[in-house]
Amino acid sequence: MIFVTGGTGLLGSHLLYRLVTSGETPLALKRPTSDISITRKVFSYYCTNVDELMNKVQWVEGDILDYSSIAEIIEDVNEVYHTAATVSFKPSDKKKLLSINVQGTANVVNASLEYKIRKLVHVSSIGTLGRADTNGLVTEETHWNSKKSSVYSTSKYSAELEVWRGIAEGLNAVIVNPSIIIGPGNWNSGSSKLFTTMYNGLMFYSSGTNGFVDVNDVVVAMTKLMQGSFSGERFIINSENVSYESLFHIMAKELNVTPPRYKATKFLSEIAWRLLYIKSLITGRQSTITRETAETANQAYRYSNKKILDSIGIKFMTIEESLKRNARLFLLDHKE
Repeated sequence: MIFVTGGTGLLGSHLLYRLVTSGETPLALKRPTSDISITRKVFSYYCTNVDELMNKVQWVEGDILDYSSIAEIIEDVNEVYHTAATVSFKPSDKKKLLSINVQGTANVVNASLEYKIRKLVHVSSIGTLGRADTNGLVTEETHWNSKKSSVYSTSKYSAELEVWRGIAEGLNAVIVNPSIIIGPGNWNSGSSKLFTTMYNGLMFYSSGTNGFVDVNDVVVAMTKLMQGSFSGERFIINSENVSYESLFHIMAKELNVTPPRYKATKFLSEIAWRLLYIKSLITGRQSTITRETAETANQAYRYSNKKILDSIGIKFMTIEESLKRNARLFLLDHKE
């Protein structure tokens, strides 16, 4: 039996789709107030028999912060995919991030140890790895630097420590570190929101470079790592390192909108996040740009995918193809 946390999120919903189409009937955690409509929507992007496949998912109510409810579920499973996490770059959300991302992971690790599951695949973040020197590639061995990390990255790094602690205590587990994930889901949340932002009009592009990967490739990598003999290791899941200028121009072309015309310098970015922060205080709406995201967007980050390529032989979808596919899905949803 397979257990998935975060089944209503972008990655979790795609993972559930792959599992049920492979003949599995996974357990998926959801809070009593969780909305599974996004998961259903994700299924609909890839098939017509949505109800049939959704019925194969066994939804179980619980709270990642309630150890007893997590332990009760894990007692009956032998494989766990831990994808649940809260994402925020606001320093004011630090307590929430540490609670859900760190304590939630500790609960999953402890229950997995207690009931001696076969294997855990933990989804971390590319942000838990260090930053290589100028023009250098970040690898699985690049050390994390707490002085240059956001509150989100700090929470995910601390969550990783819980997994490493579990491994030291005998847990069979691997950690995956995806770069920025491109995929369809909630177009007003997470990385999927990039399509909405571009469609609504984006005037500026940043000078930075980052790693990107299609959501389906992340899922393939996770399931192959679960099935393989890998243990006590981490794997960067990254397709390509792409400049934001190139990314935005491809995205704009596929969405049939005007691409950003102006380069957002570091100085302009500094002004922008401050102005948007003030606006958020007035309107009560969270800003899409924070100090951390503004700084990141102007940095050149490049990630190596050599280890995962050598380990499982995955063939990554190009980012251009991923953007084309997801832009088509976005436009279909927009017309509806």
